Formats: sequence, C-alpha cells, structure tokens
Amino acid sequence: MDTSFLSATILLILITDPLGNIPLFISALKQVKPERRRRVVFRECFIAFSVLLTFMFFGNGFLEVMHLTDESLRVAGGVILFLIALKMIFPGGDGHAGNQLSGEPFIVPIAVPLIAGPSAMATVLLMSTREPERMLEWIGALTLTMLVTLLVFLFSGKIQKLLGEQAITALERLMGLVLTAISIEMLLGGVAAYIKKLA
Repeated sequence: MDTSFLSATILLILITDPLGNIPLFISALKQVKPERRRRVVFRECFIAFSVLLTFMFFGNGFLEVMHLTDESLRVAGGVILFLIALKMIFPGGDGHAGNQLSGEPFIVPIAVPLIAGPSAMATVLLMSTREPERMLEWIGALTLTMLVTLLVFLFSGKIQKLLGEQAITALERLMGLVLTAISIEMLLGGVAAYIKKLA
C-alpha cells in the first residue's frame, strides 16, 4: 500500500482518535484545576509527540537489533490496527485510559497510551522503516496529527457539548470502520510481499 503525506496524516489521526478520546480525556482532567488544564494539554501532547518521534527515528535500529523484516512488521501492524479498530467499533470496559487517576495526570494516561498508544507507535515505526528517505514527510504528518489532537483536546468541552456523546460515539465507530479497511490492506500487503519474496 503506497502511502502519501495526506493518507499518512489521516491514518495517524484515525489511530490517535482525538474525537473518540474526548470523554476519557475530560475524565482524566477532572481533578486538575481549570487554570492549569491548558498547560497540561500542551505538556501531554508534547510528550506524546516526543515518544512517537523517538520511535520514528530509531525504528530502523530497533528492527536490525531484533532481526525483524519489513514484511513481519507490516503484518503485525495490520493485526494491531485491526484489533484497535474492533475496539473502536465495539467498545467495552474502561477504554484506553483505565481507571481514573487522582490528581494531575503526567505522561499516563493522556500522553501514553491515550495519544501515543501501541498502534500509533507501530504505525510510525512502519512508516520510517519502509520509506526512510521520506522522513521529512512522516515528521510533517505526525506534527499535523499532534496539532489536530492538541486543538481537539483544548476545545474538548465545547466539542462534547456541541456534538453530544452520541455523535462522538458515532464518529468513533465510523473511524473504526475506515481503520478496519486500512488494517486489512496493510495485512494483505505484508502477506503478499512475503509470498513474493519466497517465490
């Protein structure tokens, strides 16, 4: 599957799912004073961006150390995205954030795993290892994704009131359906590349 700058950005936005995470985000910030919430949002988004950027830059080295092939990573990425998509379509339990923490959240649960979850880490790793010569594009896509996430979280209260929980849930299910198709495409691409290599 050929990935353009736009498709990479859309994929990352779908995976980080800022709209679907609004209820979890608001819940995580309940114990934070209103005047500090803006600072917390900027800090957590910056930490998540740093984590994903680290995975993007050191992806090749990680694969070499672990003796992993591009094909196995594509298949694994497809499986992970498929499982995330299923959770988006059929949510259950407490969601990504787990139990609500008391006090101000730091790194967990907002930066990791709410924004920079396993699926986002696997995706940026896959992008950087498949086409390292396009690193500037992937950094741009990740930066744009983080800006979207930042804006959604800054205006999360207003967005939730405007759309309502039912509309946000419907949007999350729709994103899950699109992500399912992307994950299957990634999985089939990995299997096809492996069969081609054997032949």
